[in-house]
Amino acid sequence: MNAHALMASSQPNAQEAAIRIDLAAAYRLVALFGWDDLVFTHISARVPGPEHHFLINPFGWMFEEITASSLVKVDLNGQVVGESRQMVNPAGFTIHSAVHDARADAGCVMHLHTVAGTAVSSQEAGLLPLNQTAMLLNGNVAYHDFEGVALNHDERPRLVADLGGKNAMILRNHGTLVAGASVAEAFTTMYFLERACQMQVAAQAGGPLRIPQEHVQDVVEGQASGLSGVANTLVWPGLLRRLDRLNPGYAA
Repeated sequence: MNAHALMASSQPNAQEAAIRIDLAAAYRLVALFGWDDLVFTHISARVPGPEHHFLINPFGWMFEEITASSLVKVDLNGQVVGESRQMVNPAGFTIHSAVHDARADAGCVMHLHTVAGTAVSSQEAGLLPLNQTAMLLNGNVAYHDFEGVALNHDERPRLVADLGGKNAMILRNHGTLVAGASVAEAFTTMYFLERACQMQVAAQAGGPLRIPQEHVQDVVEGQASGLSGVANTLVWPGLLRRLDRLNPGYAA
């Protein structure tokens, strides 16, 4: 095998290793931000290649202790790929396999049950364009009605149909979901979605709400187009530096 062929053959493994590190970091950052829910909810990342495999957390591990090597690789049927003896949460598989199967651009899918996100998911109006943070998501938030704990695979086509081509979703009476081309993009989108939900709940505790005019909302929506580049080049490296200081070891 020549040097070029050797490099090509090893590249997928190197790509998977890098994705494992980013995904493990995302789990620990969710815990650091206080967004975790014991051992429940999930973040998944697609593994490069035609097999449509993806990585997800071992069921029963706390988010703060996830490492790159502990992540479980599964196929779209929920079967573990490789030698891992860990099990995965069936509800997590149902949601994440649906999005990864339907959306080739979904390199990472994140689903949370935060207090603010679930509170807004329980409100009839959903996410309101009350502030700059919320308006950055205008036109990019979908909604999916609650059908019970996500164990029924029959729900998958309805979930992906509701998501469509958008990258954020309010799961009614349940929580939030985002998709991104990379772990960095998904995490940054979730940060803005979670922050917007927190701001909305806080604003609703005060006086009458003031919603900016639609033409101003359109301006902010247009300005959001550069967020993905900022997520990958500025936000994510900064978050990794914070994690290296506060909870290192995720790359193991």
